[in-house]
Amino acid sequence: MNLKVCGMKEAENIKALSELKPDFMGFIFYDKSPRFVGEDLDVEIMKQIPKRIRKVGVFVNAKIDFVVQKTKKYGIDHVQLHGNEMPDYCKSLRKKGLTIIKAFSVDSDFNFALLNSYRPNVDYFLFDTKGTQHGGNGHAFNWQILENYTIDTPYFLAGGIDLENIEKVKEIPNPPFSIDVNSKFEIVPGLKDIPMLESLIFRNKNVLQTV
Repeated sequence: MNLKVCGMKEAENIKALSELKPDFMGFIFYDKSPRFVGEDLDVEIMKQIPKRIRKVGVFVNAKIDFVVQKTKKYGIDHVQLHGNEMPDYCKSLRKKGLTIIKAFSVDSDFNFALLNSYRPNVDYFLFDTKGTQHGGNGHAFNWQILENYTIDTPYFLAGGIDLENIEKVKEIPNPPFSIDVNSKFEIVPGLKDIPMLESLIFRNKNVLQTV
């Protein structure tokens, strides 16, 4: 199982996280998020991130030209779409050589059949807890609902994952390709607690093994 750490923005924090070698590192380009990178994300720091750590740009209902501009500027090749983007939108970005992660907010009534029209145009799905924000709500949904996920597209699991419930991930009927952590490992929004993330990686090797 892989690890994605999302909501990075501070240069020294990015450097410190890079040393832990997560599989994915996420950067939010949505101006209503408290973890919005703004215009201060350091291009040189982004270049120093090891290639084995895949950089993910997170966007919410953004114009395609904006997404392409930011991915080129920061050397990002994975795009996470966290809004109401339609399959054709995903297809347009994928044609530009980007890897597409389409996020969905999940509650007990979520209908996984909604994903069928996206399958040809995405590489991964991401399931997050339905809440007031586009991610970063800090709460887990009932993971047992994932027994209803029967298609073969790999998925990221987000929403309220912490050091207390990480062991329960292995009990999920259809385990995720990667977990995605954010608010539960923060000092303040956008600044990650590196010792906590180190604990996540090294104290839970029976659950989480980065590649």
